[in-house]
Amino acid sequence: MPNSLELNVSPAQLHTFANHPFHVRKDMEMNELVDSIRESGVIVPLIVRTRPEGGYEIISGHRRCEACRELGIEKVPVRVQELTDDEATILMVNSNIQREHVLPSEKAFAYRMKLEAIKHQGRATSGQVGPKLEQRSNIIVATQNGESVKHIQRYIRLTYLISPILQMVDESRMAFNPAVEISYMTPEHQRWLQAEMELCEATPSLVQSRRLKEMSQRGTLTEHYLHTLLTGQKPNQRQKFFLNQSDVKRFFPPGYTPEQMQNTIFSLLKTWGHAHEHTQSQQELER
Repeated sequence: MPNSLELNVSPAQLHTFANHPFHVRKDMEMNELVDSIRESGVIVPLIVRTRPEGGYEIISGHRRCEACRELGIEKVPVRVQELTDDEATILMVNSNIQREHVLPSEKAFAYRMKLEAIKHQGRATSGQVGPKLEQRSNIIVATQNGESVKHIQRYIRLTYLISPILQMVDESRMAFNPAVEISYMTPEHQRWLQAEMELCEATPSLVQSRRLKEMSQRGTLTEHYLHTLLTGQKPNQRQKFFLNQSDVKRFFPPGYTPEQMQNTIFSLLKTWGHAHEHTQSQQELER
């Protein structure tokens, strides 16, 4: 481990890691962290490194830092480590990727950053370049994160989606596998698709996404074809019922994730179902 120094510093001296892929969300998990720090303080020091322009760059502990700011804590315990950009990137990803709730986009950009850092280290230490370095770096990322190389590569593909479509993946409005195929479409064709998905309130299936990928790469895709594709009823979509997240999220506290909203809705429906069954039983007894 690099030489380190433990200090207490003002939150004003702490700065977000450059291109930090993990968001600090005001959700139930964050509220619990704030309560914990209010009661017990910061138990585990933040890991930081010095910045040439002054202050410190946070490598691990963005959520703890935000909680301290919210509580008005004047001094935060930090462990200062002198790390290269590649070392800092790898440690930042490793420190955050195992969070309980990580969005697909966060995981995608984190894996991409870590892969680039490992490739850069490989070029610097061995002078290795080309496919062999790419393959070795992918294997390292996959092994360290308990995933297959293919799975890592598919997550990284999400970073090639335009922002509105990537947001749909984060909000569970688009499935992961179709999104991976769509990532191979040109940005212009993705914008066409995003507009049609919003208009038609539909998303392409995996088979359709593969077809769109091929047509985009061949340059034969048209907006008219996209509209026809999305307005056609897919067999596996018949008799299904959907709730638009934008319609229901106003009933939940700010920061609730799609998973939390879904779990709450299911819980309320179960309660309603039991009450409905009880009412029906009572009515039958009274007949």
